[in-house]
Amino acid sequence: MRILLGSQLRRLREEKGIPREAAGDEIRASHTKISRMELGRVGFKERDVADLLTLYGVGDPYERQAFLSLARRANAPGWWHNYSDIVPRWFELYVGVEEAASVIRTYQVQFVPGLLQTEDYARAVTVLGYPHASAEEVARRVDLRMKRQELLTRHQPPMLWAVMDEAVVRRPLGGQRVMHAQLEHLLRISELPNVTLQIMPFRLGGHAAAGGPFTILRFPEPDLPDIVYLEQLNSALYLDKPEDADHYRMVMDQLCAQAAHRDDTTKLLGEAIDSSSWA
Repeated sequence: MRILLGSQLRRLREEKGIPREAAGDEIRASHTKISRMELGRVGFKERDVADLLTLYGVGDPYERQAFLSLARRANAPGWWHNYSDIVPRWFELYVGVEEAASVIRTYQVQFVPGLLQTEDYARAVTVLGYPHASAEEVARRVDLRMKRQELLTRHQPPMLWAVMDEAVVRRPLGGQRVMHAQLEHLLRISELPNVTLQIMPFRLGGHAAAGGPFTILRFPEPDLPDIVYLEQLNSALYLDKPEDADHYRMVMDQLCAQAAHRDDTTKLLGEAIDSSSWA
């Protein structure tokens, strides 16, 4: 939630044309702290948020209360904080944003999305990414991923719309047995009413997302902007400017239109399961 609140405070400041230095002076801090607040990298004192709202001309009591409520939620430790010793700060931010989202749209080119992975597949992905990690660390990273997946079956779960390149289901990550079980899991979980799964077939050639994987997150609060998440090897980018979100939404819409529809995706998964390569 910190990144959401920070992006909203930045939007208000920029709309008023107020420099970070002036905002910092208002809360008795430096412009550096304002920058860190707007990036969601520090906690929020309610007094600071209230002073900034006043500076930015937010006088409506209901709007102010909404911001202060968001600040309280942003400061509350989430369950994922129990994994802070193994999870980098940039990914902790993502887990918090994922928990708050009402719609998650993702495109993946190499791996099954984390929210749809089996435990054994997640272990294979983790070992690939952290080859020198201890068995205990690998187990905790896998446990975190399994814990994240609980949001798909909770009360009022988010809508998940995932498009995967066909390479994801053709690459036997973790070995034939692990991949066979993963494909069967995809068939089962795609039956959830809040999960839509599509595969981008090889036969289509190039497509709109040639640049790589990304995730778009939307939130139930109408005033909160969509966030585009771009994960890199040891960091991530969070894009929330309207022009960036608009571009990625357009690309995602094109991907969904190009990819195999639900029935054809089920057929492709069935063919992969039945293929002799998984026997």
